[in-house]
Amino acid sequence: MTGVPPISAEKPAEAEYTIDELAALSQVPSRTIRFYQSAGALPRPQIRGRVAYYGSAHLERLKLVADLQDRGLRIKAIGHLLEKVERGDLDLAEWLGFGAQLGAPWADDSPRVLSEAELVELIGERRPGLIARLQRVQLIQRRAEAFFVPSPGLLQLALRLEAAGVDLETAAGGLEIIRKHAARAAADLAKQFFKQAAKGFGRGAGAGDLAQAVSALRSTSQEALRLVFAREMERVLRELMESGKATVIPRGKRAEG
Repeated sequence: MTGVPPISAEKPAEAEYTIDELAALSQVPSRTIRFYQSAGALPRPQIRGRVAYYGSAHLERLKLVADLQDRGLRIKAIGHLLEKVERGDLDLAEWLGFGAQLGAPWADDSPRVLSEAELVELIGERRPGLIARLQRVQLIQRRAEAFFVPSPGLLQLALRLEAAGVDLETAAGGLEIIRKHAARAAADLAKQFFKQAAKGFGRGAGAGDLAQAVSALRSTSQEALRLVFAREMERVLRELMESGKATVIPRGKRAEG
């Protein structure tokens, strides 16, 4: 795929289709074709008399739209993208390479649907009441006879904290705090990154450069988050010690003789 199929309003297409014929060939419903037109993703047909005629380029465009949807783009975003390509402001092939970088996963932690036996294997034990407690703190969700695990990685972290003496409620609550703040940080970082990317990072960077920059951002941002968070936790815990607030820690149980 190297570019957007050109559609000329002046030259007749080699093949002509009514909207129903185009729908049959493309397997895209007629109402969806009209919606694509209204969103700017598909140019309007030639009108002769009361009949709208579409060409082979429209058929190719529908294939392109389907491919972009498979990549996760919404139809309005597709319309905006193709408009920029047609104006010559963007090279589609370069953008597709950049888009592949954007869509690449940042963590090996995909949601999973597991049977009860598979879940027990994942958590490593069949302790009475554990599955019910994991459901209460929303680390897992029952789906009929199976279990949905939104984040196997976070589940394992919560279980590691529990093994160290932290109850699951506290562990899950802590992970949720981190998630909320990380979501805000990710949104702010992406906004700042793409604002500067639109300016070519001050040096006229192109799509190829941006793909490389996103690849670098994937590793450096995670390392930066680890370092910054570690420094901030050091500061907060030191302040708790210095202020005396750490004295809330209860006295442990005495060992029985």
